[in-house]
Amino acid sequence: MRHFENLVEPGRVAVLTMELQRGIVGDLSCLPPLAKSVAEAGVLANTARILEAARGCGVPVIHCTAAFRPDRAGSFENVPLVNRLLKNPDHLLIGSPEVEICPELRPALSDLESQRLHGISPFYGTSLDPMLRSAGVTTVVATGVSLNVGIIGLTVEALNRGYHVVLPTDCVAGHPLDYGRSVLEGTLAQLTTQTTSTDLAERWC
Repeated sequence: MRHFENLVEPGRVAVLTMELQRGIVGDLSCLPPLAKSVAEAGVLANTARILEAARGCGVPVIHCTAAFRPDRAGSFENVPLVNRLLKNPDHLLIGSPEVEICPELRPALSDLESQRLHGISPFYGTSLDPMLRSAGVTTVVATGVSLNVGIIGLTVEALNRGYHVVLPTDCVAGHPLDYGRSVLEGTLAQLTTQTTSTDLAERWC
């Protein structure tokens, strides 16, 4: 097992944000309870701290976003949660304000985006894996939502592709918050190297 310092060494690590979008956890959220949990946990501020440090030392930042076409082409109606959201014809339409990254993260021109039209995790059927491999990345830092579903999916897919996963525990949340903490302790502790935004940012300063 590699030491933590080696896992997060610039040149082999990238930071992924998962669905930290205005229409999911921001001011235009379609999931108010989740947005409330994110606000209470300080996820956006903590993640912004990591992103600033990452950009300062050349660590790639990739925003993993969800969006839909107006005609829903490319999207499957096979997930009950997503199916309920799709009943709103204006939900997360490509190019809409709802799809934008939360401004609290201070998106930069150097940031990359990997957008998906289907599924609940960011690797399958997207450009994420080629982005990471072309940059020589062997470790991903996972941030965002949710600990209920998306972060678990991101973690498992990354591990299946041979990546190490580092998880800043104050940069992720689920709803309710107590359930999210149980996922961190009961499931993700067995799969990831856990840290905090402060510790990670200090290593990159």
